[in-house]
Amino acid sequence: MGATTLITVAPTGAESAKAEVPALPVTLDELVQTAKNCEAAGAAVIHVHIRDDAARPTLDLARLRDTVQALREATGLIVQLSTGGAVTDPYEDRLRVLEAGPDGCSLTCGTVNFGDDVFMNPWPFMVELYRRTQELEIVPEFELFDLGQVAALHRLLDKHGPPYGGHVHCDLVMGVPGGMPGDTRTLVAAVDALPEGATWSATGVGRTSLPVMYAALSAGGHLRVGMEDTLTYARGEPVASNAQLVERAAAVARFAQRPPMDTAQAREFLGVRPR
Repeated sequence: MGATTLITVAPTGAESAKAEVPALPVTLDELVQTAKNCEAAGAAVIHVHIRDDAARPTLDLARLRDTVQALREATGLIVQLSTGGAVTDPYEDRLRVLEAGPDGCSLTCGTVNFGDDVFMNPWPFMVELYRRTQELEIVPEFELFDLGQVAALHRLLDKHGPPYGGHVHCDLVMGVPGGMPGDTRTLVAAVDALPEGATWSATGVGRTSLPVMYAALSAGGHLRVGMEDTLTYARGEPVASNAQLVERAAAVARFAQRPPMDTAQAREFLGVRPR
């Protein structure tokens, strides 16, 4: 078990509406302030979705570049861009995200039912995205929503070699309606199936956030938290800010004798290209 815990914050996502969730950071200024607060609270990676002027999800490349630059100037966080976007985004736009020059990106290892929608990640798209990350020296985080996606990750690595940086890091996304449940038994099964030497974080969506956090720490894993995945802090209590979720994760990690990694440790751990 590692002596420290990598904490990733996913502050915005593509699902929630600003009108319904006023604390959601959707402007660049809000995102940068959120990033500073979350870094101070113990996060080392920020998983980024952006919004347009009407607070709708967008993959606009100029905005993405501005976002990466602003986050780098204001924080030491590892900037990981989502290549998932919103479920309606075309593949070309999702591939183009890498041109914004992030440190890392998400790479989802298969198609999954996502509530009432379908999050499409067919094999040829996965391969093209993966090969581009290798060419552009961007570290992928393999997002796994189901056990079948773990098998797809093995296939990807077997056919196309290791990722840039040489280290395989995954995120188990649990509790999505349509994906694997957010419970200890499923987490253990998923971790057992991962490639040898891989490290992993886990994300519990909605009310699975705490059970998944405790299970991940007990099994030697790392944590992803944030308002992309969790909008309720406790029964009847909305999340006040992303930093509140990072503070809780950092506190639990310290209780588990695995304090949060700082950004320099996280860069070395993930094999991210030096700035």
